[in-house]
Amino acid sequence: MFEGIEFINKEYFWLFLLLPLAVLWYVFKYNKQTAELRMSSLKGFKTSNSVLPKLKHVLFVLRLLVLALIITALARPRTVDVTTKTKTTRGIDIVIAIDVSASMLAKDFKPNRLEALKVVAAQFIKERTNDRIGLVEYAGESYTKTPITSDKALVLRALDDIKYSTIIEGGTAIGMGLATSVNRLKDSQAKSKIIILLTDGVNNSGFIEPRTASELAVEFGIKTYTIGIGTNGMALTPMAILPNGEFQYGRAQVEIDEVLLQEIADVTGGKYFRATDNKKLAEIYEEINKLEKTDIEEFKYYNYQEKFRPLVMLAGILLLFELLLRFTIFRSFI
Repeated sequence: MFEGIEFINKEYFWLFLLLPLAVLWYVFKYNKQTAELRMSSLKGFKTSNSVLPKLKHVLFVLRLLVLALIITALARPRTVDVTTKTKTTRGIDIVIAIDVSASMLAKDFKPNRLEALKVVAAQFIKERTNDRIGLVEYAGESYTKTPITSDKALVLRALDDIKYSTIIEGGTAIGMGLATSVNRLKDSQAKSKIIILLTDGVNNSGFIEPRTASELAVEFGIKTYTIGIGTNGMALTPMAILPNGEFQYGRAQVEIDEVLLQEIADVTGGKYFRATDNKKLAEIYEEINKLEKTDIEEFKYYNYQEKFRPLVMLAGILLLFELLLRFTIFRSFI
């Protein structure tokens, strides 16, 4: 009944404690005013079957209802209609640069590094509802998988489609991956421009040095978060391709150029992370998600509708009805 209704002056509800006292007072007064006459017989008197004397308590009930309505009206009930309008001031443009070299199939992550990354990155993309995101793939060379776009479904499909392929030249061209990402963002007018660059190796390919690409990122005001992915020590890594097209795995030392990745992050104003397992990788993307927030303005409009007036009107009608009964129908019995 009172769903969606709030009371401004709730302290007036304490007045309801007076109603039981009023009932006790009425009972006490009624007993005092009722006289008794004992007679041995009523044969000489004319009796009446009228129910009006029995219904005179209705007047007191009506008076209690009037008091209850007035107390509720004093508590000032009202409904509140809240309209919310959200305005995104300026979003963030993000490019995720993913190493797709053969070593990303290493099984120190479950099921492997690349698939683990895709799961975590997909969740990250879903949570960036107000931002534009693009994807870059790189191994021995790099190319844009999808330009920056607000179409999250398109980006997620492109991410799911990323697989190791022999079409891309082998090796790890960190500088090329970073330079391609910078090229995607350099003309952006977004409030903030971010690159998330992930690799599991060292820069051993490409014709653009990582430090040169870092300088380009600084020139265009692009912040770079770098992630080194791989366990500490040895990992089960693809060593060769068998005649049937499957990989032959062997244990190899995990080599990540952490000094270079740290330098790229420091120069561009970003941060370097090391992911050694699936859980740590998820925590890194969660931290980046918290570090980079889009400015959002929320406007709330409140529409108040006072509800005490109908209660006062009903109380007035009941009071008039009670007075009408008291001075007409019940006049001879009070």
